Amino acid sequence: MRFIGSVYEKLQRHPKRIVFPEGTEPRVIQAARQFYSLRLGAPILLGDRTRIKTAAERLNVPLEGVRIINPMESEEMEVFAKRYGLLRRFKGLDEREAMETMQKPNYFGAMMVAMHQADGVVSGANQATSSVLRPLFQIIKAAPRSKTTSSCMIMEVEDSRFGENGVLFLADCGVIPEPTVDQLADIALDTARLALKLLGARPRIAMLSYSTKGSATHPSIGKVQAATALAQKKAGEQELDCEIDGELQADAALVPEIAQRKVPESKVAGCASVLVFPDLNSGNIGSRLLQHVARANAYGQILLGLDRPAADVSRGSNAHDVLGVAAIVGVQAIDYRHLYPGSGERLPGE
Repeated sequence: MRFIGSVYEKLQRHPKRIVFPEGTEPRVIQAARQFYSLRLGAPILLGDRTRIKTAAERLNVPLEGVRIINPMESEEMEVFAKRYGLLRRFKGLDEREAMETMQKPNYFGAMMVAMHQADGVVSGANQATSSVLRPLFQIIKAAPRSKTTSSCMIMEVEDSRFGENGVLFLADCGVIPEPTVDQLADIALDTARLALKLLGARPRIAMLSYSTKGSATHPSIGKVQAATALAQKKAGEQELDCEIDGELQADAALVPEIAQRKVPESKVAGCASVLVFPDLNSGNIGSRLLQHVARANAYGQILLGLDRPAADVSRGSNAHDVLGVAAIVGVQAIDYRHLYPGSGERLPGE
């Protein structure tokens, strides 16, 4: 709770509006109520008002301070549908199809954020990742000057010797199956920016592999080596205050004694706070192992590189996880342009 407590404190000073498209999901209702109770901002539940109230009554959760919007009855529907039609005009979408699509909560929630009617969106508690990401990529799209949209998991482990006082950022664990050299470099820097914003400490980025500094040879290792060099170059050009090293095995990245034997000259090895995985298989598997075997508090997937703050939570999340992710998305929304210069200036279809 050390990490997430500090996130709550930041957001209490700058409360935000977070929209939850899964308004009838019990865990989401509980998280929304806690979001309001902790003075983090204004939670917005999407869905049928009667069904949401009935679900809340079963949970004995009061809905004071929680806004409920039924997309089917919203006075914004016509405007949202027109905006969506502009975005998808090249697909030959007609007015009726645009209206039907915008009645879906994930699409409506994404449009609320895109139209500045909410500051961030959190979904995924009872839906597949594709159902969450598709509306975001169609409506919100990538931030200006951002070529890569990815994600990261934030893990807080009990042993504070790991990462930054027990906090680790793992990427990409949810979006890009086989990232290119350019994408790996972008993932590293986008994750570092978020780590810097949330922790206020210089990120130490380990580009992970099954090799440490040439201990093995394979094209996949060469890709990580190239991505490390490119990330270092881009960090210098962008004046991003961080340390980057690779390729490193996970033990060399995290354990000081092993790092001292394998790469004693490294400023990252043994104390990495950001772990960049070479592909989605390793990232997703590694993050879930850490969450369940080490019983880490897990917050994510936090989406990176989008024009507005958003997150796709796991279907295995509990109410505390959803609340934590919502708070992180809210903190992202505080001066989001610092993370992605020029973000939030365009409306959908412009």
